[in-house]
Amino acid sequence: MRAFSTAAMGLALLAVSSPAMAQEVSGADIAAQTSASNQWLTYGHDYTNQRYSTLNQITTGNVKNLSAAWVFQTGVVGPFEVTPVVSGGTMYITTAYDHVFALDAKSGKMKWQYTQKLAKTIFCCGPVNRGVAIADGKLFLGTLDGKLVALNASTGTPVWSIQAGDNEAGYSLTMAPLIYQDRVIVGGAGGEYGIRGSVTAYNISDGKEAWRFWTVGPQDWMGDFVSQTPNGADLHRDIAAEKAVAAKNVDHWKVGGGEVWMTPAIDVKTHTLFVSTGNPSPDLDGSPRPGDNRWTDSIIAIDLDNGQMKWAYQEIPHDVWDLDAVAPPVLFETMAEGKKVAVVGEAGKTGWFYILDRETGKQVRVSDAFVPQRNMFAQPTPEGVLMLPGANGGDEWSPVSYDPSLHYVFIPTLNQPMLYKVHPAPREHGTLWLGSAFVAAPGTTQDGSVVAVDTETGKVAWEHKVDYPMIGGCVSTAGGVTFAGESNGNFDAFNSKTGELLWQFQTGAGVNAAPMVYELDGQEYVAIASGGSYQIGTPYGDALYVFKLSR
Repeated sequence: MRAFSTAAMGLALLAVSSPAMAQEVSGADIAAQTSASNQWLTYGHDYTNQRYSTLNQITTGNVKNLSAAWVFQTGVVGPFEVTPVVSGGTMYITTAYDHVFALDAKSGKMKWQYTQKLAKTIFCCGPVNRGVAIADGKLFLGTLDGKLVALNASTGTPVWSIQAGDNEAGYSLTMAPLIYQDRVIVGGAGGEYGIRGSVTAYNISDGKEAWRFWTVGPQDWMGDFVSQTPNGADLHRDIAAEKAVAAKNVDHWKVGGGEVWMTPAIDVKTHTLFVSTGNPSPDLDGSPRPGDNRWTDSIIAIDLDNGQMKWAYQEIPHDVWDLDAVAPPVLFETMAEGKKVAVVGEAGKTGWFYILDRETGKQVRVSDAFVPQRNMFAQPTPEGVLMLPGANGGDEWSPVSYDPSLHYVFIPTLNQPMLYKVHPAPREHGTLWLGSAFVAAPGTTQDGSVVAVDTETGKVAWEHKVDYPMIGGCVSTAGGVTFAGESNGNFDAFNSKTGELLWQFQTGAGVNAAPMVYELDGQEYVAIASGGSYQIGTPYGDALYVFKLSR
C-alpha cells in the first residue's frame, strides 16, 4: 500500500519520482475510443457514457478470485467520488478539495501530486471532484472555486487557469470535464444558490471561450404552463395562480438554476452534445418562478460546432421537489415501431428511465418505476408532505452502465422518504436558496438497490436490494459482470444477466463513486474509490482500490 502523508498537502505540487512523459492523447483519439479500448480516457469510458468494456478476462466464473492488486491512500479523508482516467499506463485521480494524483496504473506508485490553492468556495453537497479530462499532454480540472485549470499531464505543473463562473455567488465545478476535438467542455454547479445554468466549451490550448450555452433564458422560461410530465403524471399545479403572478416575474430566469453538473455524452456522427440539467431556483418554492421553468430538469441536445440548442425534453416542468435530471445521459440503440433507433437515455431522480430519439428528442419510451413511488408530485405545504422518491432520487448523480448484449441499463438507487415543508425566503447572494426544506420522514425505512432495466421493454429485469441508500455508479464488462459499490463499504460484482451477487469486498468506507476497468500487459484491472459521500452521510476514507484476478 502506498500512503501519502497529509503533512505534504500544503504543497501545490509534489513529485515523488522522475515523471515519465504522459502518452499524447488527442481529441481524435478520444473520439475514436470505443468499448473495445483497454484504456479509460474519459469519465464515461467513451462518448456514449455506457461505461461498458469489452474486456472479458474477469468473468462470472472467476470473479470470485479477485483480490487487491494495490491500494493507494490519498491522505485526503473526505467524500471520494472520482472515476479514474487511465492513459498510457498512468492513472489520474482527484479527491475532495481538488487534489490531483498521477499514479503508475500497474503498481500504484505515485508519480506526482498537485493541490489547487482555492479561493472562496460555496457548495451545497460536499467538497467533491469527480475526475479530470486528458488531451494534448494536458489534464483539465474543474475546481470548487469555479476555475477550469490545465495541468501538464507529465509533471502536474499548471499550464493555464480561467475563472469559469462567480465562485462568490455559489458557482463551482465538480464534474469531470469532457474533451471534444480541440475543446474542453464543462458545466458548473450552484443551482441551489440562484446561479444561471450553462455549459461551456473552451479552447484546449489557452482556455479561451469558444461558446457558452445558457440552459435557461427569457425565450423559453415560462413555457406552456403544462399540467403533466411528458409521460402523463399529474403535477398538481395551480396554473391559474402561476399565471396571475407571471407578469411580475418575467426576469426570474436570470437566477433560474438549471446547472449542468455531470459529464455529458456526445454523438460524433451528428456533432451533438447531450446534457442533463439541474433544478430551478429557488429549489422547492415555485411561487417566484411561475411557468414551466424551461429548460431545468431537462435533457438538451446541443450543436457542438456552435453551441446552439437542437432540441430539449423537460422531464418535470416547474419542479418543486428537487427532482432534477442529473445522472449523465447514455447513448445506445433500441427497437421502436419495428426499426432500430439511435436514442439517449437518462435515469431520473423520479425513478423512471427516460429514452428519447437522439435526432428529434421525441419520447421513445419511459421505463416502469425502478424505485418505490408514493404521493408523487404532491405540492409541499408548511406542515410537510411525505413523498417518494425523496430529493435525492431515484437515481441521484450516479452514472449508469449499459450492456449492449443484454440491452440492460444498471442503476444504483435510493429509497429515502422525505417530508417537504415550504417556507418562502428571499434570495441572498452566495446563500443557499431553497425556499423550503426536505427532511427524513420519521418512522420510515431508508435503503437502496442495484436495478437492471430492460431498455427494449422498460421493464425491471432484476433488483438487488441493500440496507442503505446508494450513490456512486456502475461499470459492466463483456465478461458478464457489473460492478457497483455500497454505502456500507462493500464493493460488489453481479452477474449482469441474473443479478446474482458473485463477489464482495469490504473497503472500510462508503463506496460512493463509479468504478472503472482497464488492461495493462494482458492483465485486467478494476478500480474503485472508497471515501464516502457527504450527501448521504456515509463513512469517510481515503483509499483507491485496484483489483485483479489472483494467479
